[in-house]
Amino acid sequence: MDAAQLDAALWALGRGTGVVSLVALTLSIVLGVLTRSGRPLPGLPRFSITLLHRNLSLIACVFLVIHIVSLFFDSFAQLTLLDLVVPFFGNFLPFWQGLGTVAVDLLIAVMVTALLRNRLGLRTFRVVHWLVYAMWPVALAHGIGNGTDGTSPWFLWLAAVSVLLVVASVVWRVSSRFVEFSGLRVTGLPDPVLTISSRESR
Repeated sequence: MDAAQLDAALWALGRGTGVVSLVALTLSIVLGVLTRSGRPLPGLPRFSITLLHRNLSLIACVFLVIHIVSLFFDSFAQLTLLDLVVPFFGNFLPFWQGLGTVAVDLLIAVMVTALLRNRLGLRTFRVVHWLVYAMWPVALAHGIGNGTDGTSPWFLWLAAVSVLLVVASVVWRVSSRFVEFSGLRVTGLPDPVLTISSRESR
């Protein structure tokens, strides 16, 4: 395989893993709303939703790492170590590439607080975890503006469906119908979310 073929293979790998990471992140956000509310999916207990949410988040991170590494070794992308942490200094479409760096920085902050959740406390974890809602549209804009397939009809349809899912879940989350366990709170029974969180923080 010559240098041109290797670059083409790395470029294709970078494109594919970027799309998979975005899809996994989108589904993780939607399931995160379901996990927070305590509403089970048909045929699945609530702990399964939590496990699926975490696994999708892990998949998004793994494919994101592959996405970054593959493009880092691609001579066409022209990425540097500085581009991986500092946005808007790249040689190729610096603004759109910089949005990807911003999304990665936000994701790192969320991952670190998730790993240090027991030490930082539940309140700090939840505040930083809200950065996911800022990271997702930034990552989506990066995919549209910087990706080779960003303006392709299939990708725009994928982006539209992703936006619809996330917006619908967020709107439902802030609506009055969001609280799933309100009846339990009225009767004085413990909230399963708070009970599990208190046990984890010990």
